[in-house]
Amino acid sequence: MYLKQCLPLFLLLLLICQANAQFGKNCELRQMKVNLLNPGFEYEMALGTNTTFDVKAGMQVGLDPLRSNVYEELGFFPAVAGQYRYYYNFEKRQQNRRQIYGNSANYVAPAVAVFFPASRTINEEKVKGAFGYAGLVTGLQRSYDSGFNFSVDVGAAYYSGQFEGGVYPVANLSIGWIISEKRWCVGR
Repeated sequence: MYLKQCLPLFLLLLLICQANAQFGKNCELRQMKVNLLNPGFEYEMALGTNTTFDVKAGMQVGLDPLRSNVYEELGFFPAVAGQYRYYYNFEKRQQNRRQIYGNSANYVAPAVAVFFPASRTINEEKVKGAFGYAGLVTGLQRSYDSGFNFSVDVGAAYYSGQFEGGVYPVANLSIGWIISEKRWCVGR
């Protein structure tokens, strides 16, 4: 049920981003990445001079809000996540002669994710169903000529699903490789 509520919002966001696409001088036009830490794929596309839309699909470590103490045990769930990233230090990195290839910069981003856990037993009760979050994160991404890429971000989000919603921390770490790219950035 939660997925049915989030899907139209996600599709609307994607359509708005596509309609307003204007390619800038800083961001890569698009890049496909393989994430090894949380196995899956990630696609990032430029929307403006310093903005991108990043979407991930795969397995992801996350809080399980159905547990009485959500910090007690993390889950490993299939998930889809998206971020609208604003990179705020491309120019400073270029002035310091640092590479911006692969969107190597710091960012802030509204973030959403939907998790699809299998049926599981919590407090001797069988539970199932999707849950998700929407919030704000800040982070950094670094890419190297070899294709090696990592990003880390932290923030807070409102979790919602088949439980009483609440605000919890969000932390994401991606380690992997860029497998396909269309370059546009000028700061190599």
